[in-house]
Amino acid sequence: MFIVFEGIDGSGKTTLSNRVARELRRAGLTVRHVREDGRLASPVSEGLRRFTRDPLHLALTPVAELLLYAAREAQLLEEVTRPALAEHDVVIADRFLYTAEVLARFGRGLPEAEVRPVLDTCQRGLHPDRVFLIDVDPAIARARRRASKLLAKDRSTPSRKGLTGTGLQARLRAGYRSLAVASPERWSIIENTDVPLDEQVTRLVEDVLRARRGEAPLFHAGLTRPTVPVRSLPEARGRFLARLDGWTVDEPGLAAWFLAGMEGQDVEARRALLAERCPELIAHGLAGLTHPAAWEWRHRLEAAAPEHVLASLTDDASDTPEAWHLRERWEARAPEAVAASLTGLDSERAWLMRDRLSRTAPEPVMVSLSGLDSARAWDERWRWLSSRGGDAAFADEGVARALCRSLRGVDSERAWEWRERAMAVAPDAVLRSLEGLDSPRAWALREQHAARAPKAVIGSLTGLDVPAAWKLRETFGVACEEVLDSLTGMDVPAAWRLRTVLADTWPSATVKSLGLLAATARGQALTLELLERHPHDFALLRQAARTASQLEEEPRHGVA
Repeated sequence: MFIVFEGIDGSGKTTLSNRVARELRRAGLTVRHVREDGRLASPVSEGLRRFTRDPLHLALTPVAELLLYAAREAQLLEEVTRPALAEHDVVIADRFLYTAEVLARFGRGLPEAEVRPVLDTCQRGLHPDRVFLIDVDPAIARARRRASKLLAKDRSTPSRKGLTGTGLQARLRAGYRSLAVASPERWSIIENTDVPLDEQVTRLVEDVLRARRGEAPLFHAGLTRPTVPVRSLPEARGRFLARLDGWTVDEPGLAAWFLAGMEGQDVEARRALLAERCPELIAHGLAGLTHPAAWEWRHRLEAAAPEHVLASLTDDASDTPEAWHLRERWEARAPEAVAASLTGLDSERAWLMRDRLSRTAPEPVMVSLSGLDSARAWDERWRWLSSRGGDAAFADEGVARALCRSLRGVDSERAWEWRERAMAVAPDAVLRSLEGLDSPRAWALREQHAARAPKAVIGSLTGLDVPAAWKLRETFGVACEEVLDSLTGMDVPAAWRLRTVLADTWPSATVKSLGLLAATARGQALTLELLERHPHDFALLRQAARTASQLEEEPRHGVA
């Protein structure tokens, strides 16, 4: 019996498929999982996977990508899956050729007539007996991935596919659901949001055992959910917090992640419930917050999660007396985290601290120069580069990425010389370094790579109110949610026009883009309209919950 798990990144399919494999073995079946613990059993397939993930291959075309994905699965099928089917009761695959199909057709827009022959050649008549589509809201899947990376201290480079932006995940999810609904006899849609992991595993195992006995499946391929309108911002906040409460026991990390940036007594009560179990995630969620409770939490969590507490010293929280006291307490014990927290600061106090940390944390000190174009900043960059071997070090991907982070927002001739050298090994990092730049060279680079890395390119437009920026935003708006992120707080006609056009495609990002404008009459009206049309959008509920908090704290925020 051949069982396949499919779904977008972060859906939980890898965790579930591995747990199901173990439980079926306990039930007495012989089981082969061809991607046990997240690694493909074929070294050739695993090598192809790494190649397609590498952002260095930014120029990979949709057709070439399809062929590589198909080759990965074809090799796995011939080398591992088909032989295993002859020797085991159950063979489990975490992804199949459906991944290549959905990415090519729904993600990249290739016609089915071009995609199907490639897949049929690789498949050679083999079809899974059961396909479990692990279905999750992309916002929740993204939160799971980010929380997991933060806890694992995963500093790996972003995948090439991720450079397309969050819109890709929404298109892939729609594609998977389309395939499932078209073949209900083979596919089952498993909603993996509010069901405890152990319960989900038990149900999936039972479904496999039923299929082996020739019985009807427990799951089906149709998804229906009653629509219950949201009529006010306080009601949205209540629903948001109720969802968090549901995760607090079974998935506390997810609940803690979604508390990030939130304020209010009801939020503080939930932080208190989660702080002991998830100190790093609670500390991470304090980024930029300056209200008294946030500083109290930093003091309470600094012993358990000093690096994450220091990382929260951003935006309005970066140059306060409390922030400097924290840095001084941890300067000797967590020099790298302290140095990183100085990013963008150009005061004499910041430079004195950099001087003290330059020996114990040279790279974070150098990276903290982001946005700084002074002679002092360049001396520090040159000193660090020299310690890594001088100009020859640009061939090292890690060096190139660190330097690009340091150059973010810097438009001088020297910065461009360094970008040109870094482009060969870290093109995505170079594109991110263009943040806020309005020079001809910056626009030329954006236009050259916009089609292959829209997320990085659009992200560099943050706050830019110039014709070229609006043209690029309008080009990618429907396909790239990050367009809305780039105009947060902008109160100009072009920004409002884009919000109106994109509101139903990206409802949560539309409200997020309002910033403090969300508390204005116009912002509230737009938020309530979207809540009425998209009451099940969890990310939208979260943004509405933040607006409700803004309104409660209106005098402190100074919202008109």
